[in-house]
Amino acid sequence: MTDQEQSLVSHLVELRSRLIKAVFTILILILIMFPFAGEIYTIIAQPVLSNLSQGTEMIATGVFSPFLTPFKMVIILAVIISMPVIIYQIWAFVAPGLYKSEKRIATPILISSIVLFYTGCAFAYFIVFPIIFVFLPGIAPEGVTYMPDINSYLDIVVRLFFAFGLAFEIPVAVIILIMLGVTTAEKLAKSRPYVIVGIFVVAMLLTPPDPSSQILLAIPMLVLFEFGIMMGQFLRKKSNKS
Repeated sequence: MTDQEQSLVSHLVELRSRLIKAVFTILILILIMFPFAGEIYTIIAQPVLSNLSQGTEMIATGVFSPFLTPFKMVIILAVIISMPVIIYQIWAFVAPGLYKSEKRIATPILISSIVLFYTGCAFAYFIVFPIIFVFLPGIAPEGVTYMPDINSYLDIVVRLFFAFGLAFEIPVAVIILIMLGVTTAEKLAKSRPYVIVGIFVVAMLLTPPDPSSQILLAIPMLVLFEFGIMMGQFLRKKSNKS
């Protein structure tokens, strides 16, 4: 076996080890949370439960939905909670191939990406969900009782959690592009009209078909894009001076 083949095998073995650690963390969290799956689902469902009309409640239309839906929620929550471990394992695998200067930049970016992801999820739960689930029952046609299915609610929650979590990563993506020299802050600023249109299209695709959630996703994305440009420009100038 050549040195190149040995190096490839060692990288694959390390990658497998990193993936196993990430998956093991997720499984441990699932085992811890599974006994409380019902209670966890009730907490996540509070934004819709608190806005249902008196005498109405959520429904389960599937035969196994009362069991499977809270269980799926636990799995998804375990993945979300495990994000720092998952990102660290990716970082630990990639880090040996980076220069010292790149490592100094990468560490705060990684920490920021984790914080921003959780900030996006929290923004979705505490700000967006209450607004959406006040709006939706109010537009139900006369004679229609708004009683959301628990599985459909889970689909929307997961979609919005990841939509807002990933949307809040925009500054990180912009800073990386600027620091790597792929683009410049000036070019991004000039392309602002196209970015605005793109952001509203993405918000429309990622959120439920109501204007409130689309606007609530688009506005933070625009603000974070501008913040990313400013920070990228600042860090680029700082690195050039040093």
